[in-house]
Amino acid sequence: MIVEKLNAELNVKNFLEKLDVDARGISILATKAKTHFISIKALNVGGANILKQDALSVGADLAVPRGTVLAKTPQVDSLLIATTAQLKKLSRKELGQPFGLKELASKLQAIANVTKPESVEVMGIINANEDSFFSGSRFRDESAIKKIELMIEEGAAIIDIGGVSSAPNTKRVSVEEELSRVKPICDLIQKFKLYEKVAFSIDSYEPEVIEYALKSGFSIVNDITGLENDDLCRVAAKYKAKVVIMHMQGKPENMQNKPEYINILDEISNFLSSRVRKAIEFGIEDIVLDVGIGFGKTLEDNLILIKHLEHFLALGYPLLIGASRKSMIAHIDNSSVLNRLGGTLAIHLEAVRNGASIVRVHDVSEHVQALKLQKALSL
Repeated sequence: MIVEKLNAELNVKNFLEKLDVDARGISILATKAKTHFISIKALNVGGANILKQDALSVGADLAVPRGTVLAKTPQVDSLLIATTAQLKKLSRKELGQPFGLKELASKLQAIANVTKPESVEVMGIINANEDSFFSGSRFRDESAIKKIELMIEEGAAIIDIGGVSSAPNTKRVSVEEELSRVKPICDLIQKFKLYEKVAFSIDSYEPEVIEYALKSGFSIVNDITGLENDDLCRVAAKYKAKVVIMHMQGKPENMQNKPEYINILDEISNFLSSRVRKAIEFGIEDIVLDVGIGFGKTLEDNLILIKHLEHFLALGYPLLIGASRKSMIAHIDNSSVLNRLGGTLAIHLEAVRNGASIVRVHDVSEHVQALKLQKALSL
């Protein structure tokens, strides 16, 4: 007999397939292998006591403050610990319960049904402006095309092109100036039909700029304002573009002036949900969500979002993460922009482990290699 302690992050499905377990058995056992830790805040104390008993009845548990059983406070914060299988059973039980547990049931069911993406796409960054925070991403005209061709060779699936910096404290430029920066690149992409080799994304929130890019073969709109502009929505819907909806507190010129959240996961989730509804109302069907690392966030906020990124998978859309060479890395190790590749890889690999399916990066080849190794380690 040989006994081996396996990693808790084991790819259970693959392991069971190698054991030659039948398909139904794999499906059942996989739901028992994943443990969820779910924070439930401001839960009615009566509901907490019901949920505690129901959780125990299915083999799960609910951690509650001392005195909950005596209803010492009207509301309590709690931690639900359950496998996917237990979560599904528990959500069915709560559908008929009072104290807000019926609403909770639908949220638990959404969490139970989440599956992490099986593949990850690398999105390379090209900036057509001279004030981008990382000089290594600045390219114009023919030099941009050479860089695009290199990124394609290195394995980029998407290339994101923008003409305006969105770094903290930057000032807006005119639509005419932004278009003059990206237009030559758009024209060359169309001329050489590079859109047949890779998907192109336009990093802009100006409808005029976006429409020019979409006419040139671009297929993705990367909007840091999260569909604030109705005209942008109309243009994206007109061209059936994929849209990246990002969260940002404030605007680039003031977003880092003491950003504050009461509950960051809940607030960003609610924002993204409302903008998804808006997108659908305008006829936008292909949606990606971005929590907006560094856009109106403190270091602690950014770390919470990366660590708990899986929370947003319950919204039902792919997640993009973009932390490439950002200042949050310097807040930890005081590194310069040129020396943040290691930190970038660490953040992005953790984000992928937690559910991201697109990483927006300055360094394509390094990310492609790192993701290949991460995938091999997860088999």
